[in-house]
Amino acid sequence: INACNCIYIGSDKWIGYNTDIIGFERSFVPRLKPHHKRALILGTGGSSKAVAYVLEQKGIDYLFVSRKTTRVSEVPYSSLPALFSDYTIIINTTPAGMFPHVDEAPAIPYQLLSSRHYCYDLIYNPEKTKFLQLAEANGALIKNGSDMLRVQAEESWNIWNKNY
Repeated sequence: INACNCIYIGSDKWIGYNTDIIGFERSFVPRLKPHHKRALILGTGGSSKAVAYVLEQKGIDYLFVSRKTTRVSEVPYSSLPALFSDYTIIINTTPAGMFPHVDEAPAIPYQLLSSRHYCYDLIYNPEKTKFLQLAEANGALIKNGSDMLRVQAEESWNIWNKNY
């Protein structure tokens, strides 16, 4: 995915790894339901690339949602009301709602969420972001990024100690 967030420093070289992929996959996949076939990825930063990679591996179609659309696979936030019935996975990769800006949330039509939706937030502080609170209030299944962070820490430890 052309992104590095963990470096192993050997005696003669440095090797870059990305732990976002394994962290997201192991924390996201267990809650998937058979009807979760399409996803909206909020944001286009580095972590969104890992999310997209995992979705591709799982055969889940996705679109990036961005304030400034520059690629074919990106849609503006204004198009979301028309997409929510088909796209039942919403993944927040933006910093909106992260401490200390806990009153912020991505600008999506929360009233269109239902029990068929799975809303995942990569943020883990606060434990339940405004995004997750609003999603849960509308019946969606929710998950924060705390397990992703834990898996990433374990994977980094394994990388640094060459335990695999």
